[in-house]
Amino acid sequence: MNIKKLGRLSTPYLVWLSMLVLVPLLMMIVLSFFRTRGVSFVNAAFTLENWSTRLIDRSVQVALMNSFQFAGTTAVIVFLVGYPMAYILARSSFANKFVILVLTIIPMWSNSLLRNNALRNLFLSQNIVNDLLSPLGISFAWNLTGTKLAVIIGLVLTYLPFMVLPVYTVLEKMDKSLLEASMDLGANKIRTFFKVTFPLSFKGVLTGFIMVFLPSFSGFAVPYILGKGTFVVVGSIIETSYNYNINFVSTLSIVLVAIIFLLIFTVSKVDKEGESFL
Repeated sequence: MNIKKLGRLSTPYLVWLSMLVLVPLLMMIVLSFFRTRGVSFVNAAFTLENWSTRLIDRSVQVALMNSFQFAGTTAVIVFLVGYPMAYILARSSFANKFVILVLTIIPMWSNSLLRNNALRNLFLSQNIVNDLLSPLGISFAWNLTGTKLAVIIGLVLTYLPFMVLPVYTVLEKMDKSLLEASMDLGANKIRTFFKVTFPLSFKGVLTGFIMVFLPSFSGFAVPYILGKGTFVVVGSIIETSYNYNINFVSTLSIVLVAIIFLLIFTVSKVDKEGESFL
């Protein structure tokens, strides 16, 4: 079987890609330049209002700022926590590393809404921990719900595996002889880490950063549940505006898609061999 015959096997995928990705994307682009009733183009009117006026509206700017703040802070914290976890696991002599990785991703097997609602209960002044400890005379009462700290904690716990897995993959594939050569040349462990290990694992860090940043930026469930609806984010504007202004929703969605493509393009330039992707 030659290459051309094998290429025909990709036809179903190309049809699926066109129907479920390219056509909806093209539809969003068109809708963003019109004023319509839903997706019906009857009596549709061409307009640049969604781009020139609504996109620079104060509420949208606040939502973008909140989304960037939550996503950026979450990605940095997840890196500071996840990189040491991945490094220790990759350098350990533990025989069943797969078990540790499974334990890392097990929380992702449960429903995200249930996890965050359970976390919200812990953040209330009357929480289950306080109820269990109060008979012992110990108070564990605090109230973090509705604060940025609660939202960031929820995002970190939700997306931590997205940093650990790609960084661990890169560290596990790293040529150990490079580390030995650095030590033989007189570098200590700290200098070897910053001069050899971290630069070689930066591809995994960048991939993990993007895998954490994107869902943190576009999502709205965690800020809504743990923030009690206090903070407006891009995802919440899309969710609330969908039923009555799909044109503006399309505009915001295109902005999100553009950010996603920009970040993926950045990764493709840094990681041309695709080593850090799972």
